[in-house]
Amino acid sequence: MGIRILRAEADLWAVVKPAGALSEDGSGVTVPSLIRQETGAEAVYCVHRLDREASGVMVYAKTPDAAARLSQYVAGRQMEKEYLAIVHGRPEGEAGEYRDLLFRDKSRGKSFVVARPRKGVKEAVLQYRLLAFDGRLSLVRIRLLTGRTHQIRVQFSSRGMPLYGDRRYGGREPDGLALWSCRIALPDGRVFSAPPEGGVWEAFGDAIASANEK
Repeated sequence: MGIRILRAEADLWAVVKPAGALSEDGSGVTVPSLIRQETGAEAVYCVHRLDREASGVMVYAKTPDAAARLSQYVAGRQMEKEYLAIVHGRPEGEAGEYRDLLFRDKSRGKSFVVARPRKGVKEAVLQYRLLAFDGRLSLVRIRLLTGRTHQIRVQFSSRGMPLYGDRRYGGREPDGLALWSCRIALPDGRVFSAPPEGGVWEAFGDAIASANEK
């Protein structure tokens, strides 16, 4: 498994994370290890995460100072993150906002929408726009306003729209999770983006290309 480096700058790498790679150092294939193999760098700093099963654009810091600055962006919700997802069914509106309370059950490795605040419950907010619907599946573009574990997956699944290929939250397809990090924008004006290609994404190629031009 290799990694595609979109841009290498003085303080960071923007990369395309492959599905199956862990975002941070750990067991198995990890994005930091792939960056080290590709670039020869000794230090790679993870500042945000993407589900192991998901793919797409991520940024990694080259120095402790850069890691601290990028982490501040994340904590202050100044790092804008947008995603593409293919979901079963169709959202009620062409665009909208989902706001839920999520509980992370670490023992089960899943998050759940709950009705009331309690210990371990956090608010989750996202905005979506419907890009295409083929009669069975929808392509949606999502902007995360909070960064909770499995947030996109559980918020859509709880409304009867599990993501394509998401066996953990109701999708049954065997060919991978259709969740792609398509754009990251930093408050200093830098933007990193890449569209998904291949697999189930090909069915929505025209809609993806059109959205990428806007």
